Amino acid sequence: MQYIKAIICLFEVLFYSIGIFPADTNINYGGEKYVAPEIKTERKELVMKRLISIIAAIVLPLMALAQPDIKVKAPNLVGINEQFRITLEISGEDSPSDFSWTAGDDFQVVWGPQKGTSRSITSVNGKRTETSSTSYTYILLPKKTGKFQLDAASFTVKGKKYTTDRPNIEVVQDSDAGQQQVPDQPKSQQDMVSDDDIFMRLTLNKRNVILGEPVTATLKIYQRVNIAGFENARFPDFNGFWSQETNAPTNIEFQRENINDKIYNAALIRSWTLIPQQAGEIKIDPAELVCLINIRSQRAPTGSIFDSFFQDDYQTIRKRITTPAVTVKVSQLPAGAPASFGGGVGNYKMDVTLTRDSLMTHDAASLIVTVTGTGNVALLEAPKVNFPPDFEVYDAKTQDVSSGKRFEYPFIPRSHGDFVLDPVKYSYYDVNAGKYVTLASEALEIKVAKGNTDAAPVQSGQVISSNRKDVKNIGTDIRFISSSRPRLSRKAHFFAGSTTFWLIAAALSAIAAAIYLALRAGAKRRADVAGTKNRTATKMARKRLSQAGIFLKKGLHTAFYEELHKTVLGFVSDKLNMDISEMSKENIAARLKDNGVSDALAAEYLELLDSCEFARYAPAAGNEAMNTDYEKAVEVISAMDGSMSRKRKSSTSTVAAVAVIMFSAHAASASAAVDVQADSLWQAGVEAYADGRWQDARQAWSGIEELGLESKELYYNIGNACFKQDDPAHAILYFERALRLDPSYDDARFNLEYANSMIQDKIESVPEFFLISWTRSLSMICPADTWAVMSLVMLALCLAMVLLFLLGHSSGLRKTGFGVAVASLLLALLCFSMASMQKKQYHKDDMAIVVSAVSPVKSSPGNDASRDLFVLHEGTKLKILD
Repeated sequence: MQYIKAIICLFEVLFYSIGIFPADTNINYGGEKYVAPEIKTERKELVMKRLISIIAAIVLPLMALAQPDIKVKAPNLVGINEQFRITLEISGEDSPSDFSWTAGDDFQVVWGPQKGTSRSITSVNGKRTETSSTSYTYILLPKKTGKFQLDAASFTVKGKKYTTDRPNIEVVQDSDAGQQQVPDQPKSQQDMVSDDDIFMRLTLNKRNVILGEPVTATLKIYQRVNIAGFENARFPDFNGFWSQETNAPTNIEFQRENINDKIYNAALIRSWTLIPQQAGEIKIDPAELVCLINIRSQRAPTGSIFDSFFQDDYQTIRKRITTPAVTVKVSQLPAGAPASFGGGVGNYKMDVTLTRDSLMTHDAASLIVTVTGTGNVALLEAPKVNFPPDFEVYDAKTQDVSSGKRFEYPFIPRSHGDFVLDPVKYSYYDVNAGKYVTLASEALEIKVAKGNTDAAPVQSGQVISSNRKDVKNIGTDIRFISSSRPRLSRKAHFFAGSTTFWLIAAALSAIAAAIYLALRAGAKRRADVAGTKNRTATKMARKRLSQAGIFLKKGLHTAFYEELHKTVLGFVSDKLNMDISEMSKENIAARLKDNGVSDALAAEYLELLDSCEFARYAPAAGNEAMNTDYEKAVEVISAMDGSMSRKRKSSTSTVAAVAVIMFSAHAASASAAVDVQADSLWQAGVEAYADGRWQDARQAWSGIEELGLESKELYYNIGNACFKQDDPAHAILYFERALRLDPSYDDARFNLEYANSMIQDKIESVPEFFLISWTRSLSMICPADTWAVMSLVMLALCLAMVLLFLLGHSSGLRKTGFGVAVASLLLALLCFSMASMQKKQYHKDDMAIVVSAVSPVKSSPGNDASRDLFVLHEGTKLKILD
């Protein structure tokens, strides 16, 4: 992965060096934010940083591969009577030799060393890599308490000497470390485990603070018992504080800690950053948690010889643990705060820069104020900046940066001259110094040259507008949101060309081929004489048995047994396709066994055959014997037919059906959680929008987008929320995204036109070739997925007509099948091309929406040899040419 990132970085440096710059104002490059006019001045520095990163990403891993990987695993805390394990692992291309290690005078070696060796061989693209891993394991027992450092082990690899790290181990006077006590007749479940065996602590890094001073709160659990789980966790509300959860581990990991010379397994549950919002004593409510604890108890002896095996038993109890209430004393900020006080408490520094200090009238620039440091960063307010009166100033935009905030003040000078921006002042309260500190920048000079628009005469009271546009009345407001639950799909997922699409197309082709082969096989089957005899064997046997039954009723002994003999012998001959010359008892028995007939049933059949032959030549049996033989023949033939039919049946279809059902159930369960969360967010957004809470609605619907889901209704609703927040740029962006998914979405198109009527810039689009316009209009009639479904329907019709052409009995049917097949194939290709056109248009990155307040467009890259051509305002749609 490091090499892939390095290659990507190399291409970024290449494109950067040849001068390909985005036309947007705010550009994120190399992890930093830049404005388009200032990129040129940063080129050399960024290129050098990138090249250094590439070298480090490629060379350092190669150097690390030549070194053996050494790991020392040992506990950091043990009891005086506790035996513990230390393992030294050495991994690399070659095995170590001359290994040497001693436990020292502070520990006794109870067992070891135990050496373990393993080797692994991998081959990637023909490159063979062999890795060796060797471990040495010891069991140690401490001799005394204190803090000790184990000796380093030494070994040799390829003639070079290496040593391991020296782990630190603390030994405490805890003789019960790792043991669980058996309670003596507790009064209740709560009494089975004492408060010293398990408890929680909410610790604060400070209890006496100033209003606005950050406090770090940490909630940890300490235990010496066997915890099976947790229930009913309740954390403090932190009333009176601004709180932010900084660490909430999903998997609780325990580590040993020394508490009052006892070893506890401690784990972090939560940590918060708290900023007090009011003065006085603020009480933090207790945290509460129910722990499920497995404890060992002893059974009463029963006198059985098995008491020694089953004397110990385990049970799970619930114990509720709480933290004591904590009080924080918050003092008021001292009086006399400067007017430039921005609410900061801590230690900060400020950086003030101009994106441009030389420009022309009606050109755009920005003042950047960056405040960084430690303290209540989240509550920092934008400093007040005094601009000259002839400057058009836009609302400041706030952005979170590393350990601080960045405030951007876009402005446009409307008259020429030399201007001076007063020093930007920002005050905060320094907790360590106990006083207010004011940061001040230097005065900033701005030179504004006379622009072309200044030459026009200006009458008294006339307002100059640098951009003029026609006004079009298309309605009084945007259309309402879509409140019904949409059909969400994965982002950038289209049915056309997807795996499911091709599987369905392949399935249709396979079904058509199967139908063709089945019909051809039926015709061939009807021409197969031997097969026909096999399939009609049961039918012929029933017919002959019916004739034998007539002879039985008439009492015709000889005719009955002759017909019964033909029935029994003919059934096997037809069923097994055996010639009369092959009908010996040995051959019949062997063939019956091969076709799934049991030995007992085969013996009954041969016995019935002997009985018929004997009765034909020795007619001594009466009418009762004839009835018995007739019923036995019916029973044997039915049983043999059932056994041979079951032999030929296959359970493949049943297994496949079960597999499909299990896969579908698994896929449905995997997406169920995401669907439930998306439904909840969708409904929350609809309710918030209906109540006029535009920000909440936007956040709820954006949460669905962050889940990797999208739909035209989702983008349409987000665009509506942005529009209601007076953010037409993002509203236009999301309306455009909705139309990319479904160009025929009328509501999104209406709202897009309404939003476009409110932007400041007007750019006339260049007319395109009429065939391209017609093709695009045709593709916009239906969504891409509808075109894809229509293409599959046309494909199915085409395959059906191909079958009619191949299997038709008359020339008229074959001609009709051929003509309709060709027409439906062309329609299928047309529908697929329309779906592919929309899919390609969705993935194209040739359009952009300006989201910055103002963006100057320059004649060429860089600040030195270029000039501003014009200014673009937010909401303007651009086509990226290069």
